[in-house]
Amino acid sequence: MPHAELPITGYLDRFSHRAGEGFAAKVSVPGGGPVRARLVRVISGDPNPEGPGLRFEDLSGVFEHGFAGRHQPVRPGSYAIVANPPRRPAGPCCWSALVMLEAMPGDAAAVLSEEQPGSTVTLGVGPDGAWAEIRMGETALLLATSHAWPLRQWMRLWLSADPATGQILLGQQSLAGGEASLAQASHPGLVLPDGAGQLLIAARDVGCPRVHFTGRIEAPALHAGFCAAWAGTPPAVLAAWDFSRDISTQDIADIGPQACHGVLVNAPTRAMAGAAWSGAEMCWRHAPADYGAIHFHADDLGDCGWETDFEFIVPEGLRSGAYALHLTCAAGEDWLPLYILPPRGVAGAPVVFLASTFTYQAYANHARGNNDAAYKARVAAWGAYPHNPSDFPVYGSSTYNRHLDNSGIALSSRLRPILTMRPGFLTFNDPLGSGLRHYPADTHLLAWMEAKGIDFDVVTDEDLHEEGAALLAPYKVVLTGSHPEYHTPETLDALAEYTQGQGRMMYLGGNGFYWRIATMPGMLEVRRAEGGIRAWAANPGEYYQQLDGQYGGLWRRNGRPPQKLAGVGFSGQGMFEGTHYRKLPAAAGYSWVFEGVEGETFGDYGLSGGGAAGFELDRADFTLGTPANAAILARSEDPPASFVTVPEELLSHVTTISGEKADALKRAEIVHFTTPGGGEVFAVGSITWCGSLWQGGGFQGPVSRIMENVLRRFAAG
Repeated sequence: MPHAELPITGYLDRFSHRAGEGFAAKVSVPGGGPVRARLVRVISGDPNPEGPGLRFEDLSGVFEHGFAGRHQPVRPGSYAIVANPPRRPAGPCCWSALVMLEAMPGDAAAVLSEEQPGSTVTLGVGPDGAWAEIRMGETALLLATSHAWPLRQWMRLWLSADPATGQILLGQQSLAGGEASLAQASHPGLVLPDGAGQLLIAARDVGCPRVHFTGRIEAPALHAGFCAAWAGTPPAVLAAWDFSRDISTQDIADIGPQACHGVLVNAPTRAMAGAAWSGAEMCWRHAPADYGAIHFHADDLGDCGWETDFEFIVPEGLRSGAYALHLTCAAGEDWLPLYILPPRGVAGAPVVFLASTFTYQAYANHARGNNDAAYKARVAAWGAYPHNPSDFPVYGSSTYNRHLDNSGIALSSRLRPILTMRPGFLTFNDPLGSGLRHYPADTHLLAWMEAKGIDFDVVTDEDLHEEGAALLAPYKVVLTGSHPEYHTPETLDALAEYTQGQGRMMYLGGNGFYWRIATMPGMLEVRRAEGGIRAWAANPGEYYQQLDGQYGGLWRRNGRPPQKLAGVGFSGQGMFEGTHYRKLPAAAGYSWVFEGVEGETFGDYGLSGGGAAGFELDRADFTLGTPANAAILARSEDPPASFVTVPEELLSHVTTISGEKADALKRAEIVHFTTPGGGEVFAVGSITWCGSLWQGGGFQGPVSRIMENVLRRFAAG
């Protein structure tokens, strides 16, 4: 059944560019018709009428473009394609593979399909076991074992056919032993492919739509001979694809005599434990033969592969900042967010905002299933972004969702429409505020700086990953957003080098610097290894990332707790609600932070959950790397009843690693420290902090005052 698509949407080749560089815009308009694209500067992405509102600066004078809209389809589903299968003379042939399913397919799915004009052989698995189809022109021969296929068990699947005798045999057999299930047929005049077409693994391209497979495949092969029973030595190899080779790439290697190599499409998951894995080795780099499986999914989406409809060349002199290309047509509108960087090595202001694009990408199209009638009513009443990923699964899901077979999604692409990364997108129907997260939530900070007349540049995680500390060197202070959760070694190294020098960082969120990721162009990977609050858990033996071979999971498990960089780290989480902070005795020595702030408590308000200390909370921990000279200036209190201590802190249900009671760790702490090189760090320890920059109809109140005190001092050096 076809999935619903947006009336107009698109994506860019990249989130950020500098002057003189071009954004390639790929747009789909299923209904066709004329489209207008114009540039806007994004000032505020909060549609709440009690907040700053949706605010854009129209820059159509800088860029405006009209073009004819066209439908560009989305084709999810991962598979491998071998453009030149092994050539061979007429004679018997056998197709085989090892297969493991974690969920029963709802319909027939193709494991191997060799296709050429007039002749196709497909081998697959369905709800009733193995099946095969041989097509010769208009004739289709079908076989099925009609024997249940066990879950979470490696099975061998094979199909043998002999044109000379017309004999065909389909088999499935557990690698654990037992009788094989067979199906046999005979067809005089049998014609088989001779290698003049293409071979697909985990998909079939014959017919429409394409039939995709969800499950693990290992050691697919073609043999020059007829195999009746899989015992002893199989027939001579024509081609054998060894998935344990080139694991960090999108290539598959054929170790057969003709070297019929292939490529992967839509980024399936590699470095998966195969039939030989015993648990003796946990890292695929040390025993690649144990990790010869690829997990294909019918809902994988690595790159929409759309053609470019227009290009926006960044003009000289356009200030660094957050922008979007606003698309409109008769059927609707959409926004394609982008960031414009300052010229290389030049600061346009003392302050730079580090956009958490890796985190935006990890959460891209997070389908929460919470878009009920009340949510939709609020969206309509506020004029918020009208589309929710739960209604449009065709654009793929996030690393917080699961695949069709309940396995976790480890890879997320930015080369597709990202509905959650839009101005005005509501994550929650927040009864106490706006319900924003990530991209739109970070515009609270940008709108606040705009209101306060604070000039700033913008760079992104991806830029920092590529360019290192040199990207930050021209600035007095770097600001994070509300949730800088996902980082590579390169981004952490750059921030550490910056702060250990004379750089100043304001960590303005919670649950930051938490998950380790690996990247390739357009794609990031996260393995949800041991520990942490997780949407899913990686299987034992599959904690090492396919893209770089490094141990995945929490940065804390990799020897880099967030406290080492930012002074605080994740320790408590609850529903999207918040509470206040109370000053601690150390605050008396920091009058410059609290100048103009009356009373001992502050932050019991805000557009994110109704409190400055909410949802996900970070605290100092000197045993985990909080610098010894760090001052804890304030601490949240009275956490809502929904809050819990994160699992990596627990030894038992009441005892934590630090020795504190579990309930005591449900707190946010504001810290400040200096580094030996002259740098400084100010951290607030809460995701909802920036939502409390707004109070009583404007950017005012204690949280706003504290922010302005610290930022102006840091920016002045």
